[in-house]
Amino acid sequence: MNNENTKRILADNVRLLRTKKRFSQEAVAELAGIGQNQISEIENEHANPNLETIIRIANAFEVKVSDLFI
Repeated sequence: MNNENTKRILADNVRLLRTKKRFSQEAVAELAGIGQNQISEIENEHANPNLETIIRIANAFEVKVSDLFI
């Protein structure tokens, strides 16, 4: 799996989980302890978040990290 595919999968899953839970980008960012702009950049495939950020996002959604990449 290349970097572009990984970014697309992460973006799609973050957006899907966020909309399923009816969270705004701001709400996810607050729960994850990161900036709202990071959520936006991830959803728009413009970011390469580090592992800590990915773990924080997974925790905000109460899912496993692997769920963000399926």
